[in-house]
Amino acid sequence: MSTVPNGSATIPAPTFSHRLEYLATRSAVAGLRLLGWRGASWVGAKLARLAYKPIGIRAGVVERQIAAAFPHLSPSEVRDLSARSYESLGRTSIETAILPGTPREAILERVERVEGWHHVEAALAKGRGIIAVTGHLGNWEFAGAYVAACGVPIDAVTRGAANKLFEAYITQTRRRIGMEVIHDKDAVRKAPRALRDNHLVALVADHDALGLASTFVPFFGRPAKTPRGPAVFALRFDSPVLFMTGVRQPSGKYAFIVKPVEVELTGDRDVDVDAIVLRYTQMLEDMIREYPEQYFWQHRRWRRQPPDTPPHLREP
Repeated sequence: MSTVPNGSATIPAPTFSHRLEYLATRSAVAGLRLLGWRGASWVGAKLARLAYKPIGIRAGVVERQIAAAFPHLSPSEVRDLSARSYESLGRTSIETAILPGTPREAILERVERVEGWHHVEAALAKGRGIIAVTGHLGNWEFAGAYVAACGVPIDAVTRGAANKLFEAYITQTRRRIGMEVIHDKDAVRKAPRALRDNHLVALVADHDALGLASTFVPFFGRPAKTPRGPAVFALRFDSPVLFMTGVRQPSGKYAFIVKPVEVELTGDRDVDVDAIVLRYTQMLEDMIREYPEQYFWQHRRWRRQPPDTPPHLREP
């Protein structure tokens, strides 16, 4: 296999399909920018709706998970919420794609309401950095861009992509809007440095992955494997923990919401970590209940569970 150098290591050279995917993405983004923010967002919603019906990409996963999370909904209500979740994901994807190059003033103008920003200011005043936890709700990339636009140094912990051309493009676009990128494999080394420099370290903490330190906590009543990295960093470096999210409003603009995550020390590090993971998961669940159509239901959130999970609480 051919490789290209990457410092002291090597990575596989891009395949033809990777190059094609990259070129298609760049071409599509260039065209969508011509439509403006609202026009591109509308196109994203309509295209994603087609992915639900008639194409049916992961439609069964979405419907089963929504029905499990909201058992009071009728079948028709589940289908309606599922369709709207696809539209929201389409909007989020397209808005994120055209975000790079957006002026700071335009990013700030797209937020119509801010709640809890004083928690950010108070945390920064302590000088120990901030652990910012979010989930796949609303537009998490835009939320990071908003923090950067407000002048807060932000480092986002992200996972690598199989297509290294696409990954490099995404990393570059994040940096253009003021976000530094820390790959998850480098988080143990780089996140502490960012916290010591009083940066905000942002982590999306609602998807599990093989090899990622996690714990099982209830998510809509079912045990879900949840990353514990944010809690571990917070306790190790005595950094404040804030839950942040950017959720779309009827106007098409966003509400940016910040809430402190309570940290209580019992002397048992594992117990304390699990308690923090549970708290930020509960905060995410509360926000999802308020904006259910804006969650990323396309991901199998209960895919990995403890082996002794009762049958009625297993993945739907």
